[in-house]
Amino acid sequence: MGILEKIAEIEREIQRTQKNKATEYHLGLLKAKLAKYRSQLLEPPKSGGGSKGEGFDVMKSGDARVALIGFPSVGKSTLLNKLTKTHSESASYEFTTLTCIPGVIEYHGAKIQLLDLPGIIEGASQGKGRGRQVIAVARTADVVLMMLDAAKGEVQRRLLEKELESVGIRLNKRPPNIYFKVKKGGGMSINSTVTLTKMSERMAQLILHEYKIFNVEVLFREDCTADDFIDVILGNRVYLKCLYCYNKIDQIGLEEVDRLAREPNGIVLSCEMELNLDYLLIKLWEYLSLIRVYTKKRGEPPELGPRHALIMRQNCTVEHVCHAVHRTIADLFKYALVWGTSTKYSPQRVGLQHQMHDEDVIQIVKK
Repeated sequence: MGILEKIAEIEREIQRTQKNKATEYHLGLLKAKLAKYRSQLLEPPKSGGGSKGEGFDVMKSGDARVALIGFPSVGKSTLLNKLTKTHSESASYEFTTLTCIPGVIEYHGAKIQLLDLPGIIEGASQGKGRGRQVIAVARTADVVLMMLDAAKGEVQRRLLEKELESVGIRLNKRPPNIYFKVKKGGGMSINSTVTLTKMSERMAQLILHEYKIFNVEVLFREDCTADDFIDVILGNRVYLKCLYCYNKIDQIGLEEVDRLAREPNGIVLSCEMELNLDYLLIKLWEYLSLIRVYTKKRGEPPELGPRHALIMRQNCTVEHVCHAVHRTIADLFKYALVWGTSTKYSPQRVGLQHQMHDEDVIQIVKK
């Protein structure tokens, strides 16, 4: 029996089993086995022979990376053509795009790499329609832009979330707050700082036994499910922000557009008629958590404008800004003067650990 058959058998068993207190341990074990087989499915084959195949990933460039994911013919290539200077073949038939096509969005002085990926079909996580390569590229992105047809958005969204979930991509979730450390001896130590209602200590032990882990220290800092605990054990899960884009809103009624626009993490647009594309860029900037920092020389006005901005991540410090200017500046750093919302008064004299805000101005003084 191959891995795919084993996965299908376990999924059928989970569907057949009733959920109650008597079966929760059995379900926990089945979920652990399912996660183990799925991680084996994602690993490349160990045999050295055979051709490597065509490369699919694109070199990371710019300040951030956004992956366009969606079913065939939902408007991914049209969006890439509208937002970037790159041309991606778009037509009214499915599977127009057959490989990964990169483009660059220039916004607020930042270069955001946008990847137009081939359409995903149901069963992509098991390798159908080059789905595994598409999903592997999506794991390297900072934000996932999920393109959905507004007329059938709910169905497409549910299927795509299921495909990404099965390969370890968690959308709009944060990692579970569980301390987990494998030791060389000393047996199992399982504790919790909160009351566990969704799983028990016994279930944690059974899941650890399934993965052949017998010496471990576990501390639950929040009420987690068995799935969250399995994610922590495997340690290869990717937690990404996702923006759900409902395209082709010109083909549905106003009431439906209003309902979709109020969905959490959702945005409505029409690529063909260029509706709401400016708001998409605003939301994308917000989800990427990027900030602009401007530099200033002593006795001169600051260099403002998109061309002179240093693009940094949110919660970055003066030290990060020093490394962005030149790698030797942090060693010669004496103090910095900062103007902007991160200071109590302007200019404020700060050290290396001062956190920067969007559109702050900095003057670095060396020793």
